[in-house]
Amino acid sequence: MNAEHASASGILIRGARLAADITERAGDHLAAPTVDLRIAGGRIVERGTDLAAREGERVIDATGLVAMTGLVDLHTHLREPGGEQSETVLTGTRAAAAGGFTSVFAMANTMPVADTAGVVEQVQALGDAAGYATVRPIGAVTEDLAGERLSEIGAMAQSRAGVRVFSDDGKCVHDPLLMRRALEYVKTFDGVIAQHAQDPRLTEGAQMNEGALSSELGLKGWPAVAEESIIARDVLLAEHVGARLHICHLSTAGSVEVIRWAKARGVQVTAEVTPHHLILTEELVRSYDPRYKVNPPLRRNEDVVALRQAVADGVIDIIATDHAPHPVEAKECEWDAAAFGMVGLESALPIALTTLVREGHASWAELEHLLSHKPAQIGRLEGHPSALQAGEVADLVLVDPNGESEFDLARLRGLSVNSPFLGMTLAGHVAYTVRHGQLTLDQGELVAAEVVAQAAKTAQAAQA
Repeated sequence: MNAEHASASGILIRGARLAADITERAGDHLAAPTVDLRIAGGRIVERGTDLAAREGERVIDATGLVAMTGLVDLHTHLREPGGEQSETVLTGTRAAAAGGFTSVFAMANTMPVADTAGVVEQVQALGDAAGYATVRPIGAVTEDLAGERLSEIGAMAQSRAGVRVFSDDGKCVHDPLLMRRALEYVKTFDGVIAQHAQDPRLTEGAQMNEGALSSELGLKGWPAVAEESIIARDVLLAEHVGARLHICHLSTAGSVEVIRWAKARGVQVTAEVTPHHLILTEELVRSYDPRYKVNPPLRRNEDVVALRQAVADGVIDIIATDHAPHPVEAKECEWDAAAFGMVGLESALPIALTTLVREGHASWAELEHLLSHKPAQIGRLEGHPSALQAGEVADLVLVDPNGESEFDLARLRGLSVNSPFLGMTLAGHVAYTVRHGQLTLDQGELVAAEVVAQAAKTAQAAQA
């Protein structure tokens, strides 16, 4: 039965184990009870055991699989408009579906920049038409990311896109007065400023983490304090204003301690870590392979250890990919000339399983919180399921936690292939992704674009 007919007639998932039921760190997922889930009309309509299949229903044998609410990425670069040689909304959301993501927040550093209602509405419309994932645009904090004047924050918030997250990611909102005004503005409608914490003066010409290795390799260093000082300033501003602040791609042990201190004071601050900062270190830069060039840079092993512990302690709130696709020519060149950034949607869950679940830093239930519930909460994502139960929207992922496999080019489903994980052996893989009741990934293979788009169109017409 093809995926189009299966989704129209409904889906019955049999024998899955729910991540929410696996609360022991490094616990055996097979110890959790099995559950059947019936999906129809875009929602979970029944949950139980030994549910009988109905006529025309697609039956998925989920024996040995773990079911999670659909993953949510609060930090994705889809590049469109303007950067379609690297990624488009369609190709980026296909990569998202392959990684188990049912919703992504698209960063504003496009061309033109997403600093007006028109651009954010365009990005959201492209996501709605593609159907592979719910796309929520992030609005720029300042006009053209220039850091001089606030963008049309109110207009974007009131637009059809209903923007609630604003960021100049790729650049820091360095002016403290502008940052204060932005925090005051978004507070009026429960928005959040997502800060790219990088003091531009301290990182001019920087190429890698500052330390003994940067001196040895002769590359301009990127000091940890360039990140930590901005975070320290901004948590104090957020406290003063009483607004929500989110810190993008936390990367140093010192940053962890600043966030820990701020949370102890009651500051409304949340923080994300990327999968690559949980596993890769600056030692990889010895190869001068531009796949390892990223902003913020790969740090010391001590930082990686601190970041994992911060996740375990709850100081870091979410995992976000910072999926940053680039064309081949931007990465297959000299280190100094190469672009910063890595693709990460398809590899995020295997990295999290490898570094957190298998190492005992997080349970499956906590992983679901890190990759699904909490990012949805920070982004004020409406309609995201709070649990896999009857009545909730059918956004979910079925994960095979067993075994290990080499991460290779075949696992990448977007336009760009600048992954730092190629050749690495990682745990588990995504077997099925369901978004709004429609299969988007079926037994590890993407469902045809025309099938997914037609299902999305039909669903939108039904809601109109």
